[in-house]
Amino acid sequence: MIHVQPFTIDGRLVQGISVSLPKTTLLIITGASGYIMCGALDVGLLNDKLADRDVRAGKAVGVRTLEDLLHAPLAEVTVGAEKIGVHPGMSGIDALKKWLDVKNKPLIPMGF
Repeated sequence: MIHVQPFTIDGRLVQGISVSLPKTTLLIITGASGYIMCGALDVGLLNDKLADRDVRAGKAVGVRTLEDLLHAPLAEVTVGAEKIGVHPGMSGIDALKKWLDVKNKPLIPMGF
């Protein structure tokens, strides 16, 4: 089952997505130019194999709900996220606020 839930952060909309899978749930919250995700996010892949995309993303581990994801500290972030001041230990909501403030190119979903 896929559940989509909007959240408002400082008057701006972000989108939460929860995907129920056997024995786990994928959690993602995306803003205009970056996203946070549960422990399934492969930061190494984004930094190494997809470096040319300059993806802005952060991973939180041990989260079970979208609300948990908003408030959990980020365990890892991409190089693209670090470029705009997002760092490990920052809460998911603080990372999203930084991404909402970015005025340059939006995050454009791309296939592998």
